[in-house]
Amino acid sequence: MAPASQLSQIQQAILSGNPAEVGSLPVPESYRGVTVHADEVDMFEGLASRDKDPRKSLHVDEVPTPELGPGEALVAVMASAINYNTVWTSIFEPLPTFKFLKKYGRLSPLAKRHDLPYHVVGSDLSGVVLRTGAGVHSWQPGDEVVAHCLNVELESPDGHNDTMMDTEQRIWGFETNFGGLAEIALVKANQLMPKPGHLTWEEAASPGLVNSTAYRQLVSRNGADMKQGDVVLIWGASGGLGSYATQFALNGGAIPVCVVSSPEKAEICRRMGAELVIDRNAEGYQFWKNEHEQDPGEWQRFGAKIRELTGGDDPDIVFEHPGRETFGASVYAARKGGTIVTCASTSGYLHQFDNRYLWMNLKRIIGSHFANYRESWEANRLIAKGLIHPTLSRTYSLEETGQAALDVHRNAHQGKVGVRCLAPEDGLGVHDQELREKHLAAINTFRGV
Repeated sequence: MAPASQLSQIQQAILSGNPAEVGSLPVPESYRGVTVHADEVDMFEGLASRDKDPRKSLHVDEVPTPELGPGEALVAVMASAINYNTVWTSIFEPLPTFKFLKKYGRLSPLAKRHDLPYHVVGSDLSGVVLRTGAGVHSWQPGDEVVAHCLNVELESPDGHNDTMMDTEQRIWGFETNFGGLAEIALVKANQLMPKPGHLTWEEAASPGLVNSTAYRQLVSRNGADMKQGDVVLIWGASGGLGSYATQFALNGGAIPVCVVSSPEKAEICRRMGAELVIDRNAEGYQFWKNEHEQDPGEWQRFGAKIRELTGGDDPDIVFEHPGRETFGASVYAARKGGTIVTCASTSGYLHQFDNRYLWMNLKRIIGSHFANYRESWEANRLIAKGLIHPTLSRTYSLEETGQAALDVHRNAHQGKVGVRCLAPEDGLGVHDQELREKHLAAINTFRGV
């Protein structure tokens, strides 16, 4: 039977409400996945980052189904989502991901599978377990799951206190192959978590990476260790990452100060429940005088605006992810003894700040990268309980992934952009209608924005 027919059988078993049947169906020898090609890594040479078009580099290819190894699972992917790492992969910045795959391939014969001339991308999924490898006992074919993106070997002692510290820690679908923007994905079994029953496939797929990242960065003891009453300055508070930070701050009794770039984004923050919002474009902040020199006067004006909103308080925590453009202002704005916690650098990796404001005021900078399994599980549990909600704004078909990535690249989106894989349409996969109805307005906060 052709792979497309076999995938159709798998799809029908899931859509008919009998996902356990997939265990008795054959696994297709190939499937469609969104790829970049090793022989195209120079296609954007000479172009500025903003001019590189993911629609040209992202392909939908028929690829062989990878061999299933010990401790792994094959998942029929119903939906996935776009993250910045997919954008970086598609424009081959800061370096082509094939270098990651080649390095991983040298680790072991099993890891060698990942070193290919094509890279199936994507670091989120919701779907159904098709098969599990040797040594997997917690998951069975037919289980409805979501996946977090931490791929870890755990053969080194370094990872056994915090798996993010493992010497062979990687981000699945970015630093490994066989990612979630596909009809089938290969994951380690310890990436799997239960799919929240009140969410559709596309809603359930969208929080994984950003929700877990925001949880570690803001809530976990490995990050800022937020407490009740903390003033939390959140850059890009309506975006894919910041929208979860805003929710965690509100849910945890903190006071978010949301920084956005338009009245529409400010309104989204207010719909989430935030009261203190700064429209940085309306205020006209220019933190850089030119390419090489920042403007401390603008830091001071920004800090004064924060104190105006909070009744005189500086931020206990600054939730940083834009990077170069904002980092000097973030270090300045944090209160004495405060914390700047940073992940990513969407405006540039080379951060500059005035160290006097850090050292003489005893501030701390904490680097935070994704999350360990426990943190991801807790973040997903909050989603499942209806305490934190997806921020999905729009979904695309698998064939339209290039356009979806372009939207994220150009910041022409709010919240998260989803991609349907085996799910033929939006709105499928809900089992707990009562919980969904209770939180429907919050679930739909970002829809169509």
